[in-house]
Amino acid sequence: MSQQVVFTLQHTVTYMSFSTESIVALSAGLLVARLVLGLAMAAHGAQKLFGWFGGHGVAGTAGFFEMLGFRPGRLFAVGAALGEIVSGLLVAAGLLGPIGPALMVSVMLVAMLSVHWKQGFFAMSNGIEVGLLYATGALALAFTGFGAFSLDALLGLDGFAALPIALASVAVAVLGAVGALVTRRPAAAA
Repeated sequence: MSQQVVFTLQHTVTYMSFSTESIVALSAGLLVARLVLGLAMAAHGAQKLFGWFGGHGVAGTAGFFEMLGFRPGRLFAVGAALGEIVSGLLVAAGLLGPIGPALMVSVMLVAMLSVHWKQGFFAMSNGIEVGLLYATGALALAFTGFGAFSLDALLGLDGFAALPIALASVAVAVLGAVGALVTRRPAAAA
């Protein structure tokens, strides 16, 4: 017979009931999603910062950012790269609840709106598809939490998974993305 674990809302109303096996399965699924999403995002940032995995490094990325109107390009390139690396590592480790996913949403919003939007949806034409997949996965993790196989669970930091913290983190991320976008100064047409 399986053990039942009951989650309560305000300690009075039964919200959900899961068996131990279900919690293990759910947590294993979240672990797989976190590792793939997080490590892929961290590698994406490492391309920008270090030139690893066929990336252009800071110098090449800074030039591209300047071309997009993000000036100074080096500052924005390092910021974007660090945002991608830190968000990816936090997500992969399952640490600090929605903070990593929110940071991932922020950098993906900027990428989608400044680079990919005009190319449409599909990645084949450099559209928003990949950025949207990253952002959606990150949002899902921000609102579901990281599961039992995470550093948050191990360290007793499950309180970070509270809905108000997730909502606040995502709101700050969106505001950060908007802030980056409004500072753009595209070059004048020749």
